Amino acid sequence: MSGNVRTRGGGIVEVRDIEIFLTLTEELHFGRTAARLHVSQARVSQAIKQQERRLGGELFDRSSRRDIRLTPLGQLLRDDLKPVYANLLASLERARLAAQGVTATLRIGMMPFNLPDLHPHWRVFRARHPQWQLQVRQASYVDPFGRLRAGEMDVLVAWLPVEEPDLTVGPILFRDPRVLAVSSDHELAERSSVSLEAVADFPHATAPQMLDYWEDAYLPFQTSQGRSIERVETVTTADALINLVGTGEIVHTFPAHVTKYWAMSHIRWLPLPDMPALPYALVWRSETENDLIRALAEVVRSLGTSRL
Repeated sequence: MSGNVRTRGGGIVEVRDIEIFLTLTEELHFGRTAARLHVSQARVSQAIKQQERRLGGELFDRSSRRDIRLTPLGQLLRDDLKPVYANLLASLERARLAAQGVTATLRIGMMPFNLPDLHPHWRVFRARHPQWQLQVRQASYVDPFGRLRAGEMDVLVAWLPVEEPDLTVGPILFRDPRVLAVSSDHELAERSSVSLEAVADFPHATAPQMLDYWEDAYLPFQTSQGRSIERVETVTTADALINLVGTGEIVHTFPAHVTKYWAMSHIRWLPLPDMPALPYALVWRSETENDLIRALAEVVRSLGTSRL
């Protein structure tokens, strides 16, 4: 990004230099910062030295031969600049969209993997509301309601139930049957289906910051006969989860749509006929409900609930 920002003292700071500084606060390495921004390492060093001369103090402790560390001055500048820079980028993006006739953007976070299955919803929304942009991104299953509450997304597609007083549950998009993922050499691999009682014989995984009632809806903590379904691993990514299944360390239940996107020779997918289909619905913060969210909810209602 090019451009300049005039400081109160009358000095000129290039926006690119701000980007370099903030990137270096994340990477804490001149070489990695240069590679990430596609500039030379000398350009990174020059930008930081210029800022340090302008401010009259060091922003980074360079005493280590490997990575560097932020000084207290650097931490102060980073904390002050991050929201300012984010707002600047957001303003420029809004201006760019306005020039194209786009007046607002609706950001959707997807918990399920089946983004292509929901393309009809996105197409209808865009056709009905060409003045609005729709952004659909995969959402982490680690504290997704926290990210929704933080304003990082406007709407979350999540499994039900969601029983949070500050969140509104909208229409259901689809209901998905359940399957169990096991490694190809697992003792269950040759079965045509498996019961939840049998699932309790094997270890599973969980994610941090999961609400108990919400996790229990995805995978019960106990079977109908009172047997515990143990979680022995904590994972933060879907890749880590499926890798643990592939190595035979755990088995894990999934909504059936994942079989379209994880077609792996070393994974077997077994139907779980005694588990109910998992419903996924739109969820949003009640206080941020607006015309865009209501319009998306209306599209979902008009297309009806699918069973994948």
